[in-house]
Amino acid sequence: MLSLARSFILLLLLSVPCVLQAQTRSIGFNTKMIEDIIGVKGTANTEERVFKVSFPRTDVPVTVDGWVMKPFMGLTSWAAFRKGVEKESMVMGDLVLFEDEVNPVMSVALENGLNVTALHNHFFYDNPKVYFMHIGGDGGFQTFATAVKKTQDKIKEIRAVHPQPMKGFPGAPLPAGSSIDGREIEKTLGYSGQANSGMFKVVIGRRATMPCGCDAAKEMGVNSWAAFAGSRENAFVDGDFSVLESELQDVLKTLRSGGINIVAIHHHMTDEKPRYLFLHYWGKGPVSQLVKVLRSALDKTKHE
Repeated sequence: MLSLARSFILLLLLSVPCVLQAQTRSIGFNTKMIEDIIGVKGTANTEERVFKVSFPRTDVPVTVDGWVMKPFMGLTSWAAFRKGVEKESMVMGDLVLFEDEVNPVMSVALENGLNVTALHNHFFYDNPKVYFMHIGGDGGFQTFATAVKKTQDKIKEIRAVHPQPMKGFPGAPLPAGSSIDGREIEKTLGYSGQANSGMFKVVIGRRATMPCGCDAAKEMGVNSWAAFAGSRENAFVDGDFSVLESELQDVLKTLRSGGINIVAIHHHMTDEKPRYLFLHYWGKGPVSQLVKVLRSALDKTKHE
C-alpha cells in the first residue's frame, strides 16, 4: 500500500510539469512565469489563448444599498494576459480600489509601464466608496506581471497603515473663504479667466465634429477647465481635461508626478471626431505650484 501511494505521488509530481508545458503550448507563452512574479495562481482560457489572474477584495467589508457585497458580485481585481502581435504581450485589467488607493496605485501603474484607460464607479450607495481603474498595454510579459504585482503591493501597503479607507486628502484644512488672485493663473496658463467671490476659473476650448455634422466647441462642453479656491498659499483646484486618446497617458503622468489627484476618466460624448476622453482632477497646495503642473499637462496636449 505504501509503495502504491509513493507511486501515485511520484506520478502526480511528474505530471505537473507536463500539464504546465501543455498549457504553455496551448496559450503560447509561459504562464508559470507570470504566476511566479505576481504570486497568485491564474486560470487559462485555451480557446481565447488568455491567462488571467484575480484578486478578490476581502480585506475591507463593502456594503451596497445596505447589503454586504461578495467579491463574486464585482469586487474582484483582475489582469488578463495574451500574446501580442507587434509586441510580446498585451494586458488588460480592472483594479478594485478605495478612494485613498486610487492615486497611489495609479502612479505605480503608470511608472511601471501600464496604461490607465478609465476610472469610474460601478455602484451607488456603496460604503466605503469603491472605484474601478481599468489598465492595459502592449509590451513584455515580465514587465506587465511585475507592474500588476506592484499595484497589489501598494494596496497592501496602504491598508496596512490605514485598515479602513481614509475620509479625505492629507494636508492642512482649506480656508472657508477664498481670496484667489487670477493674474498669476492667467499668466502661467496663458488663458484669461473669470473671478467669482474670491475664486477663479479658466476654461479652454477644443473642437469636435458631432455625427450630425455640427461643430461643437467650448460652450458645448468640449473644453478643459480649472477652478481655484482658497488662498494663495493654501488653495485647491478642481477641473477637467479634454484629451485625445493619444494624449491621455502623458497628461495622467504629468498630473500625478505633480501631486494632482485624478478622480475620474471617462467619455462625455459618443461618435464625435476626433474622439475625446475627459479626466477630472483635484489638487491641493500653493497656487503657483498647482498652476505650474497644469501648464505642464496642457503642454502635452494640442489645445489651441
